[in-house]
Amino acid sequence: MKTAPSRNLPSDNEPKPRWERRKDARPVELLAAALQLFADKGYAGTRLEDVAAQAGVSKGTLYLYFENKEELFKAVVRENVVALISRSAGEVSHYTGSSAELLAYLITAWWHEYGNTPAGSLGKLIIAESGNFPELARFFHDEVIRPWHEVLAAAVRRGIERREFRAMDPALIVRVIAAPLVMLSLWTRSFGPCSNESVDAEAYIAAHVDMVLAGLRRG
Repeated sequence: MKTAPSRNLPSDNEPKPRWERRKDARPVELLAAALQLFADKGYAGTRLEDVAAQAGVSKGTLYLYFENKEELFKAVVRENVVALISRSAGEVSHYTGSSAELLAYLITAWWHEYGNTPAGSLGKLIIAESGNFPELARFFHDEVIRPWHEVLAAAVRRGIERREFRAMDPALIVRVIAAPLVMLSLWTRSFGPCSNESVDAEAYIAAHVDMVLAGLRRG
């Protein structure tokens, strides 16, 4: 004899709450919501209850995955930035083309995959709020800035060792490479909207690559 379905159980067609339907996706949705709010409101202005609401879960559910706002912010950085840097480091190790092509790729990819994405706002956030949250600035330096500089330095050293580039201090050259990229990101998000002068980001990146390689190539 068949058992009648209980009236207390939802039918297959009955809609379920978002957090029940997508249980496995909760951390991803929380990180995406947090990135958007950190970009829009900064670190101090972002509230955990707003992140939870944006992701469609309760604040209690958020605490199941992240202990506090600092840990949530670190997770956002690791998901959206640190992972890209780790991938770039692997690409440097296995690259078979010229060092000039490799460096051009790294600089261009920085803009397309980070600087010109919502994650690029994290750099502006750190610059703006490092005075009030120095522990976050140290974290960002240790897990983003220093590893990224190491990736660029590896590409520069590769070119020097292969005699494709002039003998120069890789650590110094990396800072020369990185500074204009940071400025482009800041201009796009801070000064650009207030200026009558438009900046073609793609042309800017291309000019930067050209100048960097011209300075590095052996005469």
